Amino acid sequence: MATRTLPDRKSSAGAPSARLTPEQLVAAYRNMLLSRRLDDKEVQLKGQNKIFFQISGAGHEAVLTAAGMIFKPAYDWFYTYYRDRALCLSLGVTPAEMLYEAVGAAIDPASGGRQMPSHWGHKAYNIVSASSPTGTQFLQGVGSAEATLRAKLLNITEGFEQDEVVFISTGEGQTSEGEFWESLNTASNLKLPAVYLVEDNGYAISVPVEVNTTGGSISKLVRSFPNLFVEEVDGCDLLASYDALDRAVDFARQRKGPALVHARVIRPYSHSLSDDEKLYRPPAEREADAARDPVTQFPKWLVSEGHATEDEIKAIQKEVDSAVLAATDDALAQPQPGADTVYFGVYSPDVDPTSEQFDTEDDPQFSGEPTTMVDLLNACMKDEMRRDEKILVFGQDVADVSREEYLGKVKGKGGVFKVTWGLQKEFGGARVYNSPLAEANIVGRAIGLAIRGFKPVVEVQFFDYIWTAYMQLRDELATMRWRSNNNFSAPVVVRTTYGGYIRGAIYHSQTGATLFTHCPGLRVVCPATALDANGLLRTAIRCDDPVIFLEHKHLYRQIYNKSAYPGANFMIPFGKARVVREGTDVTLVTYGATVQRALAAANAVAENGISVEVIDLRTLSPWDRDAVFDSVKKNSRVIVAYEDSLSWGFGAEIAAAIADECFAWLDAPVKRIASSDTFVGYAPRLEDAILPQVDDFKRAYEEIMKF
Repeated sequence: MATRTLPDRKSSAGAPSARLTPEQLVAAYRNMLLSRRLDDKEVQLKGQNKIFFQISGAGHEAVLTAAGMIFKPAYDWFYTYYRDRALCLSLGVTPAEMLYEAVGAAIDPASGGRQMPSHWGHKAYNIVSASSPTGTQFLQGVGSAEATLRAKLLNITEGFEQDEVVFISTGEGQTSEGEFWESLNTASNLKLPAVYLVEDNGYAISVPVEVNTTGGSISKLVRSFPNLFVEEVDGCDLLASYDALDRAVDFARQRKGPALVHARVIRPYSHSLSDDEKLYRPPAEREADAARDPVTQFPKWLVSEGHATEDEIKAIQKEVDSAVLAATDDALAQPQPGADTVYFGVYSPDVDPTSEQFDTEDDPQFSGEPTTMVDLLNACMKDEMRRDEKILVFGQDVADVSREEYLGKVKGKGGVFKVTWGLQKEFGGARVYNSPLAEANIVGRAIGLAIRGFKPVVEVQFFDYIWTAYMQLRDELATMRWRSNNNFSAPVVVRTTYGGYIRGAIYHSQTGATLFTHCPGLRVVCPATALDANGLLRTAIRCDDPVIFLEHKHLYRQIYNKSAYPGANFMIPFGKARVVREGTDVTLVTYGATVQRALAAANAVAENGISVEVIDLRTLSPWDRDAVFDSVKKNSRVIVAYEDSLSWGFGAEIAAAIADECFAWLDAPVKRIASSDTFVGYAPRLEDAILPQVDDFKRAYEEIMKF
């Protein structure tokens, strides 16, 4: 058989390469065997109740070892899935480190004992923290590859290599996810340096490939994507896999576009130890797989070709077994993380957006005439983009134009509500650009860009349509820092419009903030005035946590909440409420569009001798417990108001906290004002009956005073 060549990991594409020697072939076998033995050891440990989960990479070792010979650790970037043990070993992760994952050791470099084993991650080698949700890595990997494009366009070199590529792996089952197709669309459209490896072992748990994929071949389906290199290979053949991957990686390094290698592999073990493949796979099929097993077949080839002797193969097996035993002893002796570490990494340990560092509210530098929330949000983004060249703004319709030759010929779009108008004109299309109409695409790419050091400030056009991105928001963005034990973070700002009072009916009136405040790791912000919007957005951009920034459509251009421009360093810290109106009888706690209604009602009942203190929370996660509790202890009566449906809304959490902390000071039950437990109707009479109105507030103030 002809010898193959192995590119020098330190050389650029096209540079001289070293020969793939017999020694390297033998080393490849050692890596494959080590991967298998670690799988076997984990199976044994699981049976002994010394670890608590096991999922194997058996059968995938050849193509993954080949990948490890071609890709460059700490140079390229890696978005893996749970079968990729052999790749991670090739990149430098040690057997002991893998078993640290399995036992949940505090020193586990992937997650510090926070994730199940085989959720790979290693900062030293650019292996980005992997998670369990199926297919969420695709868009993040594409975002990471997009970072190389943006860096080149903006002449940013720090943290980037001239010809780096991004590795994205998957099983064939995951290619059924919509995000796979979204990612290919963007990668091909932008000609991004991403290399997909589809490890097709024929089964997604018990579902065979022909059920998951029409025609049974994902590589045949994707061949129509422009700029996409596609190749199919026997993933049990190390040399064929090496050649296929070498061509794919070279294509991406030359910036011709993305590549996809479809590798046919086997799965000699069940999906995981919670699965029994004998229930759905007949013996003949499993025996056919065994005949292709690279861990048993490759050493026979090495001997037959004269690259190794039988004694050398046995010596390798003995040495690998010793290494696995030593790693096992090491791992079992390691302590688990302490209970005092549970909150570490939920949010940034270094940048605290609730601190005085972010409080310049008392010293605004006003200039110009009072203007709207839209204008002051726009002004904040301009300030921040001038300050930081790594801020990127993208989403649907956010650019002035997509065809840049039209700049100067048309007024420009700049978002449905004009919040981003003029940003592209000033900062260019490399920093302000439109995305496909796909919310997961926006958020997933933003995570990948943030991992690489950019600061994405993205827009989801309407809160009502954010749900296709919820997997990326809840399972990926919110968890990235904590699940990686603070090794990776994605401080993305997600701006989105929400709320009713605009005759927007069911699908333009949603206000489900509680679905994000319930997610540890996310900051949730909800300004009620133009001034607050400006100061809070600046804090959101400068902080180091992911932020959901909720902008109420009804408040965008209200006259009553206008403000003059407060200056380029005006910030409001998170968790600092604003007392809109002082009062001595009743405390009203609210946020967003209900602030003005609460205030109008408070002014009206003042004529009847009822003094209401109105508090605008401004941020929902965190919320200002001290300000609320102090007011409740002073007034002894409290009402919590919110625009969302009454049941299971954000106000229930505040009411419960007040009951826990302030019960001794209460002279009346904690009351709530909210929308009806329905959807929002279009007809004005319906909307008025569903959403909280001024009369609802007046009636609540009067009723609570009867206690």
